[in-house]
Amino acid sequence: MAKTKLIPRTSSAYDPPLLIKTLFAQAVRYNPQREIVYRDLFRMNYTTFDKRVRQLANVLTNAGVEAGDTVAVMDWDSHRYLEAFFAVPCLGAILHTINVRLSPAQILYTMNHAEDKVVIVHEDFVPILEAIKGQLTTVEKYIIISDKVYTHPEAEIIATTFALEGEYEQLVNDANPEFEFADFEEDSIATTFYTTGTTGNPKGVYFSHRQLVMHTFCLLAYFPGYRALPLDNRDVYMPITPLFHVHGWGFPLLATMLNFKQVYPGRYEPEMLLKLLLKEKVTFSHCVPTILNMLVNSPVAKQVDLSKWNVLIGGSALTRGLAKAALELGINVTQGYGMSETAPIMSVVHLNEEQEKLSIEEQLEFRTKAGKIAPFVELRLMDDDGNFLPHDGETVGELVARGPWMTQGYYKDAEASEKLWAGGWLHTGDVATIGPDYYVTIADRVKDVIKTGGEWVSSLDIENLLSQIEGVAESAVVGFPDIKWGERPHAILVIKPDYQGKLTPESIKSTLQAKVDCGEINRWYVPDQIKFVPEIPKTSVGKIDKKRIRSEMREMILSN
Repeated sequence: MAKTKLIPRTSSAYDPPLLIKTLFAQAVRYNPQREIVYRDLFRMNYTTFDKRVRQLANVLTNAGVEAGDTVAVMDWDSHRYLEAFFAVPCLGAILHTINVRLSPAQILYTMNHAEDKVVIVHEDFVPILEAIKGQLTTVEKYIIISDKVYTHPEAEIIATTFALEGEYEQLVNDANPEFEFADFEEDSIATTFYTTGTTGNPKGVYFSHRQLVMHTFCLLAYFPGYRALPLDNRDVYMPITPLFHVHGWGFPLLATMLNFKQVYPGRYEPEMLLKLLLKEKVTFSHCVPTILNMLVNSPVAKQVDLSKWNVLIGGSALTRGLAKAALELGINVTQGYGMSETAPIMSVVHLNEEQEKLSIEEQLEFRTKAGKIAPFVELRLMDDDGNFLPHDGETVGELVARGPWMTQGYYKDAEASEKLWAGGWLHTGDVATIGPDYYVTIADRVKDVIKTGGEWVSSLDIENLLSQIEGVAESAVVGFPDIKWGERPHAILVIKPDYQGKLTPESIKSTLQAKVDCGEINRWYVPDQIKFVPEIPKTSVGKIDKKRIRSEMREMILSN
């Protein structure tokens, strides 16, 4: 770094740290009458929310939580989770958002590794804790959550063999509503969660207060500012991405700061999601493609007005087929790109004034890209030798990143941390191109690119082609070794109910071959095998599970 002249500081001057409490302080200043809604069970305004966050802080303090301690949450997406998003880090403690879809053994590992001290757990997940409680090494106290307090106040909470500090709602209601959050270093850890890879135990990523405040400022600049989606403080926000997944992509912090009306759906059930979407007049959601595909194909979707609904897709690639289906229903759907390690935003599609005037078909080219590089983020392309590659929209390389909110490593894993940050850039493991217009296009994961006949073929490109065939609901493509060609693509498809018996693997191949014959695509893009399946395997956060697909298809290939 260059040597500069630092600002002189008056001894009595106050230089406020960037803390999550700064975002929380905005909640009651402008539109405190706005509501925070949980299913059809609970609703409150921001004044009540402010009070409940301070009450939760007192509950946790009374339970022995101190600055630097870790508090874990196991809950469905709810107002309680949102309260923990603020109360825990504002205490100077660390919020561990547990991925409840992991196996009990993985959850046990993450809880011990994160050194959880207090656990806030919904009664639905008590069986998991019962199975592992004897192996937890740091947990001292449990707070139970139950929706029965809203529906059957006199009902008994689930019995546990471990001692409880109490029931969440009662503890909060009985707590002192006064709590003054103190200042501390902005580089203090605010949150941690665990990301799963293809091998080994889950890896812990962690983020400071400063990083999460800066990420919120990025969202503020990109959405209300540059209007990547036309959001402002009048919007109604309902996440359809689990809050344990990268802080709900950071949007709960933005929504709270701007006093959006917030709607939390709890357990994801199609009927409840659609009911809340319509009743509460939701205008903004984010989700993985699987969820949008489910909603778009619901019979109700074609009977209601969805033209006010903005949807940001992430986690897996938004295919042209799904994007077109959503746009034809009036849904303003677009795509973003990020990772658990990057908090997560790195790029989001941004249509300029000319592109907004294009037809739906013409807009698909842009809406299905990874997006334009986000404010305050640096993205570059790198070859295997660590050399930077040109941003010409054609040259392909590994995408590497820098930004104010990217995890500084993996918790207690120096070797993996150094590999992640080799050469001073965060390595995404994704192969991409970057255009002179700052648009990023993800070609594939490094491990998922298929090298066939000397050509590099993107599994995402083939999935995109398959998604545009009428009757195909979902697709996944993986590569397998081939003696003659090195590797060849193989595909699995989910067929829409109305097209069962009308489509065959042979007809799908014929459709692709026709594109080859007219020069639209290369012959390498036609999969060797196509198999119809009732559903495509997904990971715990809704991404296509290509590791499992490879395993299952390998058995299929060997058996033929």
